[in-house]
Amino acid sequence: MVRADAHVDAPDANRWRALSVTLVAGFMSLLDVSIVSVALPSLQQGLGASPAGVQWVVSGYALTFGLALVPAGRLGDALGRRRMFLGALAAFVVFSGLAGAAPSIGTLVAARLAQGLAAGTLAPQNSALIQQLFQGTERGRAFGLFGATVGISTAVGPVVGGIILALADGPDGWRWIFLINLPIGVVALVLAARLIPEVSRDERVGRIDVVGAVLLGGGVLAVLLPLVQAESGGVARLWWLFPLGVALGAAFVGWERRTLRRGGAPLLDLRLLTRTRGYATGAGLGAVYFLGFSGIWLVFALFLQSGLGYTPLQSGLSVTAFALGSSVSAAVGGRLVERFGRRLTVIGLVGVLTGLLATITVVLLVPAGSLMWAMAPSLLVAGIGGGLVISPNITLTLREVPVRMAGSAGGALQTGQRIGAAIGTAALPGAFYLVLGATGQDFPVAAAVALGGAVLSVSAALVIAVLDLRHDRRVRRRCSEEEAHTFGHAAHG
Repeated sequence: MVRADAHVDAPDANRWRALSVTLVAGFMSLLDVSIVSVALPSLQQGLGASPAGVQWVVSGYALTFGLALVPAGRLGDALGRRRMFLGALAAFVVFSGLAGAAPSIGTLVAARLAQGLAAGTLAPQNSALIQQLFQGTERGRAFGLFGATVGISTAVGPVVGGIILALADGPDGWRWIFLINLPIGVVALVLAARLIPEVSRDERVGRIDVVGAVLLGGGVLAVLLPLVQAESGGVARLWWLFPLGVALGAAFVGWERRTLRRGGAPLLDLRLLTRTRGYATGAGLGAVYFLGFSGIWLVFALFLQSGLGYTPLQSGLSVTAFALGSSVSAAVGGRLVERFGRRLTVIGLVGVLTGLLATITVVLLVPAGSLMWAMAPSLLVAGIGGGLVISPNITLTLREVPVRMAGSAGGALQTGQRIGAAIGTAALPGAFYLVLGATGQDFPVAAAVALGGAVLSVSAALVIAVLDLRHDRRVRRRCSEEEAHTFGHAAHG
């Protein structure tokens, strides 16, 4: 089994303050995945853009974000996480300003592509810096806060976007969706430069695996591109990219194995999947969970705004209970994960399932006028459960990863989550529209069916978690029996 590096330096005195700054930057970059959705109508009107052009404002960011994760994590391992973090954050701020000032849809799409690339470069440095700065139980607490940041940023995007549009009224109000990043980003950049410590590079990381980066990037692009273009028929038009993505993925695995056999430094050390306890299971669980978790917010936005006539702000506030529950339980989960392990994830997934099933019942039975308040208790339960999934799962997935591989491991984990999120944001709204057409515009039934897809996704994640929990118990039982056997022999000897 690959274990964390035996040698660790004394804890940095500024580690918690440094973590706070990196989490603010991470929250800002992840928020930009979902916050733009509520501004699309005013953005399209303000720039006179076509629906296809506006779609690229959302999908282009998601695409380059996902492409950057693993290579950027590996570069952080090789060149230094502090350097990569500061460079990526500075680029994110610059391109946010360009997006906010864009005079045309073409400029805005280009800025969003570059902004997503910067955000994808920033993201794996966060988890790697936690590996670098924290040890033992403190690492669990830090990952708990990181998990809360990941979960909450996705859930509150529609709320924050609705509030900004309500305050910045007028045809150019959408620009503040991007411009708000400038003051926050500049302050975070100054504080990060002061607080994140400089750490000497590990000479073992070797050269950057360019061929591996090209193969993996091509494979991720082939999978993500049809999905992020699903609303304009991308899946039907670009279906042939899926088998190409599988072929490139297989070629990537073969190349990485070859690189390892020759003593080189691969882009992603595949021993993370085969020898690092909990990594493969946690990465798979995260990808499956994000498939449902990310898709439900688009379903709610479509149902509440198009079906019930809610404003963007009302739509966002309707799902606030989930964000509140998730924020509290994620921070608590980070403190409990060392004690309860995978059991905590199982409990969380049961909570998410219970909350989603209750929400489906409410959507089908409660009149539109009372729905905002009627959904709050069930979404609160789902949110509390969700906070006990993402945060502990990140800790369980990365805790045995060697610090020198932390960037690439964190990037690979988030790549799986991004692919799961892309599938979910294509599949669940697709199911919503399909049922809507088949039922003569029955919005509650369409929303219920789409949310049912999320239930299936969460159920699959629960199966993975239960199997992993049973495996853990068998391993502990076997170790206890071996210890008892050894002790008995020693006593009789």
